[in-house]
Amino acid sequence: MGGGIAGGAIMSGTMPGRGSSLEPTITPTPIATEQPAEPTPTAEPPQVKAYPNPPEMTIDTSKEYFAVIETEKGDIRLELFADQAPETVNNFVFLARDGFYDGLTFHFVDPELAAQTGDPTCTASEAVTCMGEGGPGYTLPGETNEKKHVEGSVAMAENTDTYVTNGSQFFIVLQDLTHQLEGHNTVFGQVVEGMDIVGDLTPTDSRDPNAPPGDKILSVTIEGPEETPTPTETIEGPEETPTPTVTIEGPEETPTPTE
Repeated sequence: MGGGIAGGAIMSGTMPGRGSSLEPTITPTPIATEQPAEPTPTAEPPQVKAYPNPPEMTIDTSKEYFAVIETEKGDIRLELFADQAPETVNNFVFLARDGFYDGLTFHFVDPELAAQTGDPTCTASEAVTCMGEGGPGYTLPGETNEKKHVEGSVAMAENTDTYVTNGSQFFIVLQDLTHQLEGHNTVFGQVVEGMDIVGDLTPTDSRDPNAPPGDKILSVTIEGPEETPTPTETIEGPEETPTPTVTIEGPEETPTPTE
């Protein structure tokens, strides 16, 4: 890469001779007084959602969970494999219910491969530069199961030496990638409705500055049991009050005198 050196201008002045009796007359230049400019308000930096640690395990792996991804083009319904990838599903359920995915885009869509989303910097507002390398602030362990990367499979992204993406980024497989991804990318779900919507997502790549913007996720709704602490049950009933003493009021009975 070439570079240039910027040279500064050298200013020279003329001084009077030593024997000269003339002293230069110096007229002070009036200094213009400027009103101080009002400080420009500093724009708040865009917020990217992040967490210090993965969520605690709260899902019931014996229950069924589904997710509905509402996009600008329609809904995509997923079946989540809570029994096959419990930590991954637990994490996805937590992020979805916390609104993490709302407003994000499918930042990489290749009809021959997959449609990927979940980078918190890839938003429809484009407030933050999206490079497809972001995550929620933590990573997840990989989980192995018998699920294959077939069309419609939902799998987590993997970390690289440089990028930490597997805490939140996931993709929906658009072609059979069983052989290419075998042993990688935990499969934790399957599209059960709306595969036509997935196929209609705009092809894009966040690394290409000329690529069109990705389609926006409006919300992700989890269908399944709510994992909230069960409150301590207090059995309430009618208060037991002592039986009041019955007092019979009436004319006093006086003994009849003996004649």
